[in-house]
Amino acid sequence: MIRRPGQVRIIGGRWRGTRLPVPDIAGLRPSSDRIRETLFNWLQPLLPNARVLDLFAGTGALGLEALSRGAAEATLLECDPAAAQALRETIGKLQAGDRARLLQADALGWLRGQAGRSYDGGLYDIAFLDPPFGSGLLEAALPLLPPMLADGAWLYLESERDARPWLPDDWTLHREGQTREVQYALYRRRG
Repeated sequence: MIRRPGQVRIIGGRWRGTRLPVPDIAGLRPSSDRIRETLFNWLQPLLPNARVLDLFAGTGALGLEALSRGAAEATLLECDPAAAQALRETIGKLQAGDRARLLQADALGWLRGQAGRSYDGGLYDIAFLDPPFGSGLLEAALPLLPPMLADGAWLYLESERDARPWLPDDWTLHREGQTREVQYALYRRRG
């Protein structure tokens, strides 16, 4: 299927085929349909009732795809006002407000602010980290993330092809792939 400029689509589940707007924002680069299809094939058995964190949400394609395929709830963080507004409208259109929590916030500041807090709904089972390439956000977020994640949590990372991030020893590579421009990998936390 050819993607029209300015849109990506949810590729499976309840909202399959729903188009998500892609605002014209520097650094916003949604995961391709092919990569998301592969990722969600890997994750499908883990999604029912999962709590999901989409840390650099952009279009919301990862977090909303997880909800579409059975995740119980998703927290989506996006700092850009235009992207956050587009996400807010999409969540409203999908009537997903009871399951999708959108926070217009800087992801690193939000993670730092969570230190030492208790979580009413529990820790996250799956986290998606796909920040703008070359921003340094992936490397900065990784050490702040573990207190937010359950034992045995899953972590999806997407980065430039030759920019594999360093992860602590308690993360095990589960699966990985690449395209000409993108390296993507799914890790599992031991514990």
